[in-house]
Amino acid sequence: MAGYGSYLKKHTEALVKDVGIEAACELTGKSKATLGRYYSDSDEHSDRFMPVDAVAALEAASSYPHVTSALTEMRGITLSYDEARKNTEGGINSDVIKLSQRFAMLMGEYNLSIEDGVISMNEAKRLLRETTAIQKVLLNMKLHLEEGK
Repeated sequence: MAGYGSYLKKHTEALVKDVGIEAACELTGKSKATLGRYYSDSDEHSDRFMPVDAVAALEAASSYPHVTSALTEMRGITLSYDEARKNTEGGINSDVIKLSQRFAMLMGEYNLSIEDGVISMNEAKRLLRETTAIQKVLLNMKLHLEEGK
């Protein structure tokens, strides 16, 4: 797991923030402090990770499977939703438009972030949010293509 710890912690934080800290506490039965330890990058919490049942509960309530996606990316696997979660909004044309808009936003964020020659932690988080948004658009695009729309 060496090298992947901070990557998983960032995605765990994104998952908790996607659901909301209060809702995450209710869904997992964990305190705010415990949830915070799962994504803390301090050395004393480097070996603490969110249990799988808590990840499953949060991802069921989230807009995107952040941790599952991170795990699959680490193994070079592509995610695909099952037929029960059909994509109904728009079609491939609207997906292409959304993709170009999100990419433009990512490039705008990158331009602002790299201005001083260094990408700070906050800037990296904003870039990560934009990349995750692009992933969501690409997933919808994939679903539309599979449906033939």
